[in-house]
Amino acid sequence: MIFEDVYIFQGSAGFVRGDLIVEDGRIREVRLREKADVNGLCSRSNAPTADGDAFLLPDPEGTYILPGLVDIHTHGNSGYDFSDGDPEGLRRVAQYCGSHGITSFLPTSMTLPYEKLEQVFRTAADYAAEYEREQSLAAGGAASVLGIHMEGPFFSEKRKGAQNAAWLRRPDPAAFRLLQEACGGLVRIVDIVPELEGAEGFIRQASETCRVSIAHTDASYEETLAAVNAGASHVTHVFNAMPGIHHRGPGVIGAAFDQKDVTVELICDGRHVHPAVVRMAFQLFPGRICLISDSLRCCGMSEGEYELGGQKVFLKGGAAHLQDGTLAGAASDLFEDMCNAIRFGIPYEEAILAATMTPARVAGAGGEIGSIEEGKRADLIVCDSALRRREVYIRGRQVSV
Repeated sequence: MIFEDVYIFQGSAGFVRGDLIVEDGRIREVRLREKADVNGLCSRSNAPTADGDAFLLPDPEGTYILPGLVDIHTHGNSGYDFSDGDPEGLRRVAQYCGSHGITSFLPTSMTLPYEKLEQVFRTAADYAAEYEREQSLAAGGAASVLGIHMEGPFFSEKRKGAQNAAWLRRPDPAAFRLLQEACGGLVRIVDIVPELEGAEGFIRQASETCRVSIAHTDASYEETLAAVNAGASHVTHVFNAMPGIHHRGPGVIGAAFDQKDVTVELICDGRHVHPAVVRMAFQLFPGRICLISDSLRCCGMSEGEYELGGQKVFLKGGAAHLQDGTLAGAASDLFEDMCNAIRFGIPYEEAILAATMTPARVAGAGGEIGSIEEGKRADLIVCDSALRRREVYIRGRQVSV
Protein backbone atom coordinates (compact mmCIF):
# COMPACT_ATOMS: atom_id res chain seq x y z
CA MET A 1 0.00 0.00 0.00
CA ILE A 2 1.37 3.42 -0.98
CA PHE A 3 0.24 6.87 0.16
CA GLU A 4 1.57 9.24 -2.47
CA ASP A 5 2.10 12.98 -2.14
CA VAL A 6 0.71 13.29 1.37
CA TYR A 7 1.71 15.27 4.47
CA ILE A 8 3.29 12.94 7.02
CA PHE A 9 3.52 13.92 10.67
CA GLN A 10 7.17 13.96 11.74
CA GLY A 11 7.09 14.98 15.37
CA SER A 12 8.47 18.40 16.22
CA ALA A 13 9.15 18.99 12.50
CA GLY A 14 5.41 19.03 11.90
CA PHE A 15 3.92 17.79 8.65
CA VAL A 16 6.38 16.93 5.89
CA ARG A 17 5.32 16.25 2.33
CA GLY A 18 6.25 12.85 0.95
CA ASP A 19 5.25 9.27 0.22
CA LEU A 20 4.52 6.49 2.70
CA ILE A 21 4.86 2.79 1.88
CA VAL A 22 3.20 0.16 4.09
CA GLU A 23 3.87 -3.56 3.79
CA ASP A 24 2.82 -6.51 5.99
CA GLY A 25 1.36 -4.26 8.64
CA ARG A 26 4.47 -2.13 9.07
CA ILE A 27 5.88 1.07 7.67
CA ARG A 28 8.41 -0.02 5.08
CA GLU A 29 9.54 3.36 3.78
CA VAL A 30 9.04 7.07 4.43
CA ARG A 31 10.12 9.30 1.51
CA LEU A 32 10.15 12.94 2.59
CA ARG A 33 10.18 15.89 0.20
CA GLU A 34 9.64 19.17 2.01
CA LYS A 35 8.37 20.61 5.26
CA ALA A 36 4.86 21.98 5.50
CA ASP A 37 4.84 25.34 7.24
CA VAL A 38 2.47 24.94 10.18
CA ASN A 39 4.39 27.15 12.61
CA GLY A 40 2.39 29.91 14.21
CA LEU A 41 -0.97 28.82 12.83
CA CYS A 42 -2.47 27.88 16.19
CA SER A 43 -2.60 31.13 18.13
CA ARG A 44 -5.77 31.92 20.04
CA SER A 45 -6.78 34.48 17.43
CA ASN A 46 -7.02 31.95 14.62
CA ALA A 47 -7.68 28.68 16.45
CA PRO A 48 -10.43 26.49 14.96
CA THR A 49 -13.99 26.77 16.20
CA ALA A 50 -15.78 23.84 17.78
CA ASP A 51 -16.70 22.37 14.41
CA GLY A 52 -13.06 22.40 13.30
CA ASP A 53 -13.78 24.41 10.14
CA ALA A 54 -12.41 27.84 11.08
CA PHE A 55 -9.04 27.34 9.45
CA LEU A 56 -7.13 24.73 7.52
CA LEU A 57 -3.61 23.45 7.42
CA PRO A 58 -1.51 25.06 4.66
CA ASP A 59 -2.72 22.86 1.81
CA PRO A 60 -6.53 22.76 1.97
CA GLU A 61 -6.65 19.99 -0.63
CA GLY A 62 -3.91 17.96 1.02
CA THR A 63 -4.05 14.64 2.84
CA TYR A 64 -2.49 14.56 6.30
CA ILE A 65 -1.35 11.36 8.02
CA LEU A 66 -0.91 11.07 11.78
CA PRO A 67 0.29 8.16 13.90
CA GLY A 68 -2.48 6.24 15.64
CA LEU A 69 -3.29 7.81 19.00
CA VAL A 70 -2.31 6.18 22.30
CA ASP A 71 -4.63 6.59 25.29
CA ILE A 72 -2.95 5.53 28.54
CA HIS A 73 -5.94 6.38 30.75
CA THR A 74 -9.39 5.28 29.62
CA HIS A 75 -12.02 3.38 31.60
CA GLY A 76 -14.43 2.67 28.80
CA ASN A 77 -16.86 3.90 26.17
CA SER A 78 -19.95 2.87 24.17
CA GLY A 79 -21.71 1.56 27.28
CA TYR A 80 -18.87 -0.66 28.54
CA ASP A 81 -16.26 -0.29 31.28
CA PHE A 82 -12.99 -2.21 31.62
CA SER A 83 -13.77 -2.77 35.30
CA ASP A 84 -16.78 -4.88 34.35
CA GLY A 85 -14.33 -7.68 33.62
CA ASP A 86 -16.41 -8.64 30.57
CA PRO A 87 -14.34 -9.92 27.60
CA GLU A 88 -16.95 -8.87 25.06
CA GLY A 89 -17.18 -5.45 26.68
CA LEU A 90 -13.43 -4.98 26.38
CA ARG A 91 -13.64 -5.88 22.69
CA ARG A 92 -16.38 -3.30 22.19
CA VAL A 93 -14.28 -0.66 23.97
CA ALA A 94 -11.32 -1.54 21.74
CA GLN A 95 -13.42 -1.36 18.58
CA TYR A 96 -14.74 2.07 19.50
CA CYS A 97 -11.17 3.22 20.13
CA GLY A 98 -9.97 1.86 16.81
CA SER A 99 -12.73 3.48 14.81
CA HIS A 100 -11.92 6.83 16.42
CA GLY A 101 -8.20 6.74 15.69
CA ILE A 102 -7.08 5.51 19.11
CA THR A 103 -5.16 2.47 17.90
CA SER A 104 -3.55 1.49 21.23
CA PHE A 105 -4.64 2.00 24.83
CA LEU A 106 -4.20 1.11 28.48
CA PRO A 107 -7.60 0.05 29.84
CA THR A 108 -7.83 1.66 33.26
CA SER A 109 -9.29 0.06 36.36
CA MET A 110 -11.14 1.64 39.26
CA THR A 111 -10.92 1.18 43.02
CA LEU A 112 -12.38 -2.31 43.49
CA PRO A 113 -11.88 -5.37 45.74
CA TYR A 114 -8.70 -7.31 44.97
CA GLU A 115 -10.62 -10.38 43.77
CA LYS A 116 -12.55 -8.29 41.26
CA LEU A 117 -9.37 -6.58 40.05
CA GLU A 118 -7.77 -9.97 39.48
CA GLN A 119 -10.69 -11.01 37.26
CA VAL A 120 -10.55 -7.71 35.37
CA PHE A 121 -6.79 -7.96 34.84
CA ARG A 122 -7.02 -11.54 33.57
CA THR A 123 -9.57 -10.34 31.01
CA ALA A 124 -7.06 -7.81 29.70
CA ALA A 125 -4.29 -10.41 29.59
CA ASP A 126 -6.49 -12.82 27.62
CA TYR A 127 -7.42 -10.07 25.16
CA ALA A 128 -3.81 -9.00 24.64
CA ALA A 129 -2.72 -12.60 24.05
CA GLU A 130 -5.51 -13.22 21.54
CA TYR A 131 -4.69 -9.97 19.75
CA GLU A 132 -1.08 -10.98 19.20
CA ARG A 133 -1.85 -14.62 18.45
CA GLU A 134 -4.61 -14.39 15.88
CA GLN A 135 -4.73 -10.79 14.62
CA SER A 136 -8.48 -11.24 14.17
CA LEU A 137 -9.16 -8.38 16.55
CA ALA A 138 -6.93 -6.03 14.57
CA ALA A 139 -8.65 -7.12 11.38
CA GLY A 140 -11.97 -6.26 13.02
CA GLY A 141 -10.82 -2.72 13.75
CA ALA A 142 -10.08 -3.16 17.44
CA ALA A 143 -7.26 -1.25 19.13
CA SER A 144 -4.43 -3.12 20.84
CA VAL A 145 -4.11 -3.30 24.62
CA LEU A 146 -0.60 -2.20 25.56
CA GLY A 147 -1.10 -3.04 29.22
CA ILE A 148 -3.17 -1.95 32.21
CA HIS A 149 -3.36 1.34 34.09
CA MET A 150 -4.23 0.48 37.70
CA GLU A 151 -6.01 3.49 39.19
CA GLY A 152 -6.72 2.57 42.81
CA PRO A 153 -7.30 1.19 45.37
CA PHE A 154 -4.19 2.73 47.02
CA PHE A 155 -5.86 6.08 47.67
CA SER A 156 -7.15 8.05 50.64
CA GLU A 157 -10.59 9.42 51.41
CA LYS A 158 -9.63 13.10 51.09
CA ARG A 159 -8.84 13.11 47.35
CA LYS A 160 -10.68 9.99 46.23
CA GLY A 161 -12.64 11.91 43.57
CA ALA A 162 -15.02 9.50 41.86
CA GLN A 163 -13.35 6.42 43.37
CA ASN A 164 -15.50 4.23 45.62
CA ALA A 165 -14.47 4.84 49.24
CA ALA A 166 -15.70 1.41 50.33
CA TRP A 167 -12.74 -0.30 48.66
CA LEU A 168 -9.88 2.10 49.36
CA ARG A 169 -6.76 0.35 50.67
CA ARG A 170 -3.36 1.23 52.09
CA PRO A 171 -0.37 0.60 49.83
CA ASP A 172 0.10 -3.18 49.72
CA PRO A 173 3.15 -4.44 47.77
CA ALA A 174 2.17 -8.09 48.26
CA ALA A 175 -1.35 -7.58 46.87
CA PHE A 176 0.03 -5.63 43.92
CA ARG A 177 2.58 -8.34 43.20
CA LEU A 178 -0.16 -10.99 43.10
CA LEU A 179 -2.23 -8.87 40.71
CA GLN A 180 0.81 -8.37 38.45
CA GLU A 181 1.39 -12.12 38.42
CA ALA A 182 -2.27 -12.78 37.61
CA CYS A 183 -2.04 -10.74 34.41
CA GLY A 184 1.47 -11.76 33.42
CA GLY A 185 3.05 -8.41 34.34
CA LEU A 186 0.66 -6.44 32.14
CA VAL A 187 0.27 -3.51 34.56
CA ARG A 188 2.20 -0.63 32.97
CA ILE A 189 1.10 2.15 35.36
CA VAL A 190 0.03 1.89 39.00
CA ASP A 191 -1.28 4.90 40.92
CA ILE A 192 -0.33 5.74 44.49
CA VAL A 193 -0.85 8.45 47.09
CA PRO A 194 2.64 9.44 48.34
CA GLU A 195 1.53 10.68 51.77
CA LEU A 196 0.02 7.35 52.83
CA GLU A 197 1.91 5.19 55.29
CA GLY A 198 3.94 2.59 53.43
CA ALA A 199 3.84 4.47 50.12
CA GLU A 200 7.60 4.88 49.76
CA GLY A 201 8.28 1.18 50.19
CA PHE A 202 5.48 0.38 47.76
CA ILE A 203 6.91 2.74 45.17
CA ARG A 204 10.39 1.22 45.45
CA GLN A 205 9.04 -2.27 44.83
CA ALA A 206 6.39 -1.49 42.21
CA SER A 207 8.74 0.70 40.15
CA GLU A 208 10.81 -2.39 39.42
CA THR A 209 8.00 -3.79 37.25
CA CYS A 210 6.05 -0.76 35.99
CA ARG A 211 5.73 3.02 36.06
CA VAL A 212 4.44 4.42 39.34
CA SER A 213 2.17 7.45 39.10
CA ILE A 214 1.23 10.00 41.74
CA ALA A 215 -2.55 10.38 41.88
CA HIS A 216 -5.56 11.42 43.98
CA THR A 217 -3.22 13.05 46.43
CA ASP A 218 -2.81 15.90 48.89
CA ALA A 219 0.98 15.47 48.91
CA SER A 220 3.26 18.39 49.64
CA TYR A 221 6.18 19.40 47.45
CA GLU A 222 8.53 17.53 49.77
CA GLU A 223 6.39 14.38 49.91
CA THR A 224 6.20 14.37 46.13
CA LEU A 225 9.98 14.67 45.81
CA ALA A 226 10.39 11.75 48.21
CA ALA A 227 8.07 9.69 46.01
CA VAL A 228 10.04 10.62 42.88
CA ASN A 229 13.30 9.72 44.61
CA ALA A 230 11.76 6.36 45.50
CA GLY A 231 10.89 5.68 41.86
CA ALA A 232 7.65 7.47 40.93
CA SER A 233 7.91 9.09 37.49
CA HIS A 234 4.41 10.07 36.38
CA VAL A 235 1.43 12.15 37.53
CA THR A 236 -2.14 11.04 36.85
CA HIS A 237 -4.54 13.68 35.44
CA VAL A 238 -2.52 16.65 36.64
CA PHE A 239 -4.57 19.45 38.29
CA ASN A 240 -7.41 17.02 39.02
CA ALA A 241 -7.78 15.25 42.41
CA MET A 242 -4.88 17.26 43.86
CA PRO A 243 -4.32 20.77 45.27
CA GLY A 244 -3.59 23.63 42.94
CA ILE A 245 -0.34 25.57 42.96
CA HIS A 246 0.20 27.87 45.95
CA HIS A 247 3.11 30.28 46.00
CA ARG A 248 4.32 28.92 49.35
CA GLY A 249 3.17 25.36 48.80
CA PRO A 250 3.68 24.30 45.18
CA GLY A 251 2.68 20.71 45.95
CA VAL A 252 2.60 17.94 43.37
CA ILE A 253 2.41 20.30 40.39
CA GLY A 254 5.43 22.31 41.47
CA ALA A 255 7.45 19.20 42.26
CA ALA A 256 6.58 17.62 38.90
CA PHE A 257 7.64 20.84 37.18
CA ASP A 258 11.04 20.68 38.88
CA GLN A 259 11.63 17.00 38.10
CA LYS A 260 12.25 17.02 34.36
CA ASP A 261 11.98 13.24 33.97
CA VAL A 262 8.44 13.18 35.34
CA THR A 263 5.63 12.95 32.79
CA VAL A 264 2.07 14.14 33.42
CA GLU A 265 -1.39 13.32 32.13
CA LEU A 266 -3.82 16.04 31.08
CA ILE A 267 -7.55 15.74 30.45
CA CYS A 268 -8.47 18.13 27.66
CA ASP A 269 -12.26 17.88 27.44
CA GLY A 270 -12.74 21.54 28.35
CA ARG A 271 -14.42 20.64 31.64
CA HIS A 272 -11.75 19.08 33.85
CA VAL A 273 -9.14 21.73 33.05
CA HIS A 274 -9.77 25.31 31.85
CA PRO A 275 -8.32 26.11 28.40
CA ALA A 276 -6.03 28.73 29.95
CA VAL A 277 -4.62 26.07 32.28
CA VAL A 278 -4.17 23.72 29.31
CA ARG A 279 -2.01 26.39 27.68
CA MET A 280 -0.14 26.88 30.94
CA ALA A 281 0.43 23.12 31.31
CA PHE A 282 2.10 22.87 27.92
CA GLN A 283 4.43 25.67 29.02
CA LEU A 284 5.15 24.05 32.38
CA PHE A 285 5.75 20.54 31.01
CA PRO A 286 7.13 20.85 27.45
CA GLY A 287 7.45 17.43 25.84
CA ARG A 288 6.19 15.73 29.00
CA ILE A 289 2.42 15.83 28.59
CA CYS A 290 0.31 12.80 27.80
CA LEU A 291 -3.16 13.82 26.69
CA ILE A 292 -5.65 11.32 28.09
CA SER A 293 -9.38 10.87 27.77
CA ASP A 294 -10.21 9.40 31.22
CA SER A 295 -13.35 8.35 29.35
CA LEU A 296 -16.16 6.46 31.04
CA ARG A 297 -18.72 4.03 29.63
CA CYS A 298 -20.91 7.05 28.81
CA CYS A 299 -18.39 8.16 26.14
CA GLY A 300 -20.14 7.90 22.80
CA MET A 301 -23.53 7.51 24.47
CA SER A 302 -26.61 9.67 24.99
CA GLU A 303 -27.41 11.54 28.19
CA GLY A 304 -28.62 9.48 31.10
CA GLU A 305 -27.64 7.36 34.09
CA TYR A 306 -24.58 5.09 34.03
CA GLU A 307 -22.37 3.20 36.50
CA LEU A 308 -18.79 3.66 37.67
CA GLY A 309 -17.15 1.42 40.26
CA GLY A 310 -20.46 0.62 41.91
CA GLN A 311 -21.65 4.24 41.88
CA LYS A 312 -24.25 6.05 39.80
CA VAL A 313 -22.94 8.48 37.19
CA PHE A 314 -25.10 10.99 35.34
CA LEU A 315 -24.20 12.32 31.91
CA LYS A 316 -25.72 15.70 31.12
CA GLY A 317 -24.52 18.49 28.87
CA GLY A 318 -21.41 16.52 27.96
CA ALA A 319 -20.21 16.21 31.58
CA ALA A 320 -20.34 13.16 33.87
CA HIS A 321 -21.04 13.61 37.59
CA LEU A 322 -21.68 11.42 40.61
CA GLN A 323 -24.96 11.80 42.46
CA ASP A 324 -23.32 14.26 44.89
CA GLY A 325 -22.16 16.46 42.01
CA THR A 326 -18.52 15.28 41.96
CA LEU A 327 -17.05 15.52 38.47
CA ALA A 328 -16.29 11.95 37.41
CA GLY A 329 -14.32 10.92 34.32
CA ALA A 330 -14.95 12.24 30.84
CA ALA A 331 -17.43 11.62 28.04
CA SER A 332 -15.05 12.51 25.18
CA ASP A 333 -12.40 10.38 23.48
CA LEU A 334 -8.72 11.12 22.94
CA PHE A 335 -9.11 12.27 19.33
CA GLU A 336 -11.64 14.87 20.46
CA ASP A 337 -9.32 15.93 23.26
CA MET A 338 -6.37 16.33 20.92
CA CYS A 339 -8.48 18.55 18.68
CA ASN A 340 -9.64 20.47 21.76
CA ALA A 341 -6.01 21.15 22.68
CA ILE A 342 -5.39 22.60 19.23
CA ARG A 343 -8.57 24.65 19.47
CA PHE A 344 -7.39 25.96 22.87
CA GLY A 345 -4.23 27.30 21.23
CA ILE A 346 -1.71 24.45 21.48
CA PRO A 347 0.44 24.09 18.33
CA TYR A 348 -0.41 21.07 16.19
CA GLU A 349 2.99 19.49 16.70
CA GLU A 350 2.76 19.61 20.49
CA ALA A 351 -0.84 18.40 20.70
CA ILE A 352 -0.26 15.48 18.36
CA LEU A 353 2.95 14.42 20.12
CA ALA A 354 1.08 14.52 23.43
CA ALA A 355 -1.47 12.07 22.04
CA THR A 356 0.99 9.76 20.28
CA MET A 357 4.73 9.50 20.96
CA THR A 358 4.83 10.72 24.55
CA PRO A 359 2.17 8.31 25.86
CA ALA A 360 3.66 5.50 23.75
CA ARG A 361 6.97 5.98 25.57
CA VAL A 362 5.25 6.12 28.95
CA ALA A 363 3.57 2.81 28.16
CA GLY A 364 6.91 1.30 27.16
CA ALA A 365 5.91 0.95 23.51
CA GLY A 366 7.80 3.82 21.89
CA GLY A 367 9.85 1.44 19.77
CA GLU A 368 6.72 0.04 18.09
CA ILE A 369 4.13 2.82 17.89
CA GLY A 370 3.61 6.54 18.41
CA SER A 371 5.39 7.89 15.34
CA ILE A 372 5.57 7.34 11.60
CA GLU A 373 8.98 5.74 11.16
CA GLU A 374 10.31 2.89 9.10
CA GLY A 375 9.90 -0.44 10.82
CA LYS A 376 7.13 0.65 13.16
CA ARG A 377 3.58 -0.66 13.12
CA ALA A 378 1.39 0.93 10.48
CA ASP A 379 -1.13 2.43 12.91
CA LEU A 380 -2.23 5.52 11.00
CA ILE A 381 -4.95 8.15 10.82
CA VAL A 382 -5.66 9.80 7.48
CA CYS A 383 -7.16 13.28 7.85
CA ASP A 384 -8.13 16.25 5.76
CA SER A 385 -6.68 19.73 6.28
CA ALA A 386 -9.08 20.40 9.19
CA LEU A 387 -7.89 17.21 10.93
CA ARG A 388 -11.17 15.43 10.34
CA ARG A 389 -10.69 11.66 10.25
CA ARG A 390 -11.12 10.09 6.84
CA GLU A 391 -9.49 6.69 7.30
CA VAL A 392 -7.91 4.70 10.13
CA TYR A 393 -5.41 1.87 9.71
CA ILE A 394 -4.43 -0.62 12.40
CA ARG A 395 -1.36 -2.67 11.54
CA GLY A 396 -1.90 -1.73 7.92
CA ARG A 397 -5.54 -2.79 7.83
CA GLN A 398 -8.17 -0.16 7.11
CA VAL A 399 -10.98 -0.05 9.65
CA SER A 400 -14.40 1.57 9.66
CA VAL A 401 -14.60 5.14 10.95
